[in-house]
Amino acid sequence: MENQKKRIFSGIQPSGELTLGSYMGAIKSWVNLQDQYECVYCIVDMHAITVRQVPADLRRRALEQLAQYIACGLDPEKNIMFIQSHVPQHAELSWVLSCYTQFGELSRMTQFKQKSQQHADNITAGLFTYPVLMAADILLYQTDLVPVGADQKQHVEICRDIAQRFNGVYSETFTLPEPFIPKMGARVMSLASPENKMSKSDPGGCVYLLEKPEDILRKFKKAVTDSEAAVRFDPAGKPGVSNLMQIYAAATGKSLEDIEAEFDGQGYGIFKETVGEAVVELLRPFREETQRLLADKAYLEGVYRQGAERASRIAGRTLSKVYKKVGFLPR
Repeated sequence: MENQKKRIFSGIQPSGELTLGSYMGAIKSWVNLQDQYECVYCIVDMHAITVRQVPADLRRRALEQLAQYIACGLDPEKNIMFIQSHVPQHAELSWVLSCYTQFGELSRMTQFKQKSQQHADNITAGLFTYPVLMAADILLYQTDLVPVGADQKQHVEICRDIAQRFNGVYSETFTLPEPFIPKMGARVMSLASPENKMSKSDPGGCVYLLEKPEDILRKFKKAVTDSEAAVRFDPAGKPGVSNLMQIYAAATGKSLEDIEAEFDGQGYGIFKETVGEAVVELLRPFREETQRLLADKAYLEGVYRQGAERASRIAGRTLSKVYKKVGFLPR
């Protein structure tokens, strides 16, 4: 019974290009979830505008991101895929939930503190209330599981706190979501500074899914390693080499032991080039399929329109229940 499957919700901002880290850490895992769960994947363009965006770039990236989801193996028939701003219930529920969220809770959010320092000239109310919109995203779909990295767990916790508070006042309304760490999801670090996670805001250290093969190879050849010239897995002592080994393992399916044996006695030059070539071959079909899909705008528009309709049906039921409980007259 399809409606007995647990529901997963996740979203990625179209505020930059999708990276190798996005694919290996999240999207690859999503593909493996689509038969076991009812999956709702949202391109969260409303979240993206907490930082100033170039409008034409934001539109282009939202469409590119949808095409890349499909190219990476997410089936529009099996998953609900849509653009956040196309489902108005997200903004509507966010306002209601903001009236059940404490100022102190929001001021303690780690991401608000970090982003306030990064964008000191643009600390907006939207940046402050961002976790409330995220809670609305999740709670609208009566979500059971939210795939998150360690840096996002705090957002699921505040979402649960808001839901419990609302349920406590008005009786059971929202499903309490659980954070979900997918079994396979490589944590890909920056090629330039391997102590940091690969981030789309670090062009030198990150590989984009749509990047040209020659640019990918150049980045891997420049990847930070160490002076020992031994390919050995030691995340604390050799973070750069260990990161490259994990990327190579994820790209080829080889074990870390096999990789150590393969490059035993060889220098880093051959090792880095081989990893780069493996990544180029891994990404080649995704890039080619994405370009094919982007040439068919009518198909992509059909996917996001159908996705928004399916999402709106679920979101509308939740919002109607919420509006009734808080005392709004029916429309």
